[in-house]
Amino acid sequence: MHHRFRAIGGALTGVLVTTGLAAFSPATSQAAPPGEKAVTATLFERKFTDVAKICTDELGPAGYGYVEVSPASEHIQGNQWWTSYQPVSYKIAGRLGDRDAFASMVSVCHEAGVKVIADAVINHMSSGSGTGTGGTQYTKYSYPGYYQDQDFHSCRKDISDYGNRENVQTCELVGLSDLDTGSDAVRTTIAKYLDDLRSLGVDGFRIDAAKHIAADDVAAIKGKMSNPGFWVSEVIHGGGEAVQPEEYTGVGDVDEFRYGGHLKSAFQGGSVAQLKSVADGKLSSDKARTFVDNWDTERNGSTLTYKDGATYTMANVFMLASPYGSPNVFSGYEWSDKDAGPPSGSDGWTNMHAKQEITGMVGFRNAVGSAELTNWWDNGSSAIAFGRGDRGFVAINAGDGELTQTFATSLPAGTYCNVAKAAPGACDGNTVTVGDDGKAQLTVPAKSTVALHIGAKS
Repeated sequence: MHHRFRAIGGALTGVLVTTGLAAFSPATSQAAPPGEKAVTATLFERKFTDVAKICTDELGPAGYGYVEVSPASEHIQGNQWWTSYQPVSYKIAGRLGDRDAFASMVSVCHEAGVKVIADAVINHMSSGSGTGTGGTQYTKYSYPGYYQDQDFHSCRKDISDYGNRENVQTCELVGLSDLDTGSDAVRTTIAKYLDDLRSLGVDGFRIDAAKHIAADDVAAIKGKMSNPGFWVSEVIHGGGEAVQPEEYTGVGDVDEFRYGGHLKSAFQGGSVAQLKSVADGKLSSDKARTFVDNWDTERNGSTLTYKDGATYTMANVFMLASPYGSPNVFSGYEWSDKDAGPPSGSDGWTNMHAKQEITGMVGFRNAVGSAELTNWWDNGSSAIAFGRGDRGFVAINAGDGELTQTFATSLPAGTYCNVAKAAPGACDGNTVTVGDDGKAQLTVPAKSTVALHIGAKS
């Protein structure tokens, strides 16, 4: 959505909604069985032609199940990233590519074995007037061929009270014209748009700013579609607020914002041992989409970001190793100006989705599937380790010094590749031996990880 930064306590909730669809089959959003590709990569503000190439060259080979792409709809002009979150029509005519580029991307990603999640902005339209990226002339509350004044809520002022449900769901988020999603005509128009994306092969949707749409309205829109696919709603949790994430689990999965905050606290507070209870106080695992950060949270300081270097990487490793939720790897671009739009060329992207620590853990996640968490170990502060049944094992050392320890792994005896450091086919110097007793002696450098799984025995 438009750049809005949300205070955890319920002040203005500036959240860009990202509907990252969970990476697993719609029937079972929880940890997938072994062999099922269960990880999403969000390629924030990447052009559709680039996404297609990344699917072929990186995401498919690494074993990602899903790619989430930024909004395709025509939007207001401007270089800022948040212009993508102010639609002016439902034509595919934004800065990331046209209809042909979008359709080709979906086809190419499917050929690579990667499903596509579209970020859908359906709560609102623009905050002003002008000419859109596809040539549409619009004014606030008037979008030719789509909506006129009567299609918007009558509260024509900014949201001011997150303790008031009606205020949150009928007033305007940072001045954006708020669609009357209780209207049958509006629901029909939105459903037609989403069905159109489905006709191009899209597998599911991230519903941006779903918190600002009544859950019954979201369900009604989904119900009007001929084949809705997989849905993930962006609903930011705020203590004491009127609208809570749990209300949206009947529609599909929900982005679990508390997760990223918990990881930031654990990794920056010196006690990763607390992550043993990472699922406590959050959505149930089969409904939660987890992420270390997204484009909103990396800008508002509520989570770790790429700027945290090795700590950020370790948090992503933990997310991919832990059985809780459905992991979404955020891959954006470097920035100093919070409003800055994406790079125009190949430089400036974080390429987090392609780092060895992350691609190795995508393979780990696929190999361990739904295996239970076993053999938890921690040193009370900066280091943790745990197994995933007899299929995987990970050790994370967030401390400033080297960690040497003999661990019980539950893995079968053999020599394994440390996939957090090397690809299984090129693992010289990065192997770990597990004995007949299932134990392994490891030396884990500071700010580093070791990850072993049954699919990467040498």
